[in-house]
Amino acid sequence: MTGPDGRGDGDGWVVCDQGHRHWGHFGAAGLLLARRAAAGGDEVLLQHRATWSHHGGTWGILGGARHSDESAVVAALREAAEEGGLDPVGVTVHGQYDDAHGGWTYTTVPARTEGSTEARPTGGESIDVAWFPRDAVAQLPLHPGFAEAWPTLRDALQPLRLVVDVANVMGSRPDGWWRDRVGAARRLVAACARLGAAGIAGTDLPDGLDVPPLTRWWPKVIAVVEGAARAIGTDAGLTNTHLGPVPPIELAMATGSGDDEIVAVVERAGVGPVLVVTADRELRHRVQALGAVTVGPSWLHRLLDAA
Repeated sequence: MTGPDGRGDGDGWVVCDQGHRHWGHFGAAGLLLARRAAAGGDEVLLQHRATWSHHGGTWGILGGARHSDESAVVAALREAAEEGGLDPVGVTVHGQYDDAHGGWTYTTVPARTEGSTEARPTGGESIDVAWFPRDAVAQLPLHPGFAEAWPTLRDALQPLRLVVDVANVMGSRPDGWWRDRVGAARRLVAACARLGAAGIAGTDLPDGLDVPPLTRWWPKVIAVVEGAARAIGTDAGLTNTHLGPVPPIELAMATGSGDDEIVAVVERAGVGPVLVVTADRELRHRVQALGAVTVGPSWLHRLLDAA
């Protein structure tokens, strides 16, 4: 929320419970934006802070104080537009990392963009805005808060892929799904889409999944559908579910073996953590050999039931 002078109602200094002075009455948020570099590997967008600002002259992410009426994600995207001229179209958010100080929190929002993304210093708070290879970031004179968080955040540049074996998950709960396979598959996929939009708390991820300790993940959900249930592919409302700047759900239609399609999805996933939901023992072995982590349908049912 902005006041009559155009300033945000969050602008101002506060002192946290640890006795440190911070900018933002309602906390602050910043966007950690990554993309694939032309030479390979990831690069991130950083801001060279104006010399008059707090810790001026250092490099950090585009961010600032939250307004009272906005989420951390909305605040991070707004600040990136105001300070770096960044168009949020094409930016996909996949996580949230809360650095709580007691009474004040800085939230980093990891996100990705594809292709070329224009960014430039705007608003007078930036000396420069530039892309840096991930491995070169630690060599820069960094803002102290960002420097402390970077060892965790450097491994959070890729989204979590959540691959759902729809037939196996449906079959794990005897709720009459066999009387209407298409309807049951549609309901399950729709529930997975809602879960993907709401996100998954980092504490709800299964043991064995080696990911940074983010507060929340918005996974890229890929629902693999086989057999008669593939009729749900005609429902554009499911294939195009995309609520806000988080990854949309994707339907993978198996023309043959559902297990083979799931293996192919994992192979295509590339870099980044992959979690496959299935109780099929042989399939678990196949995707684990590709580096994926597996979890049973009960884990997914628990999250869907709680949503």
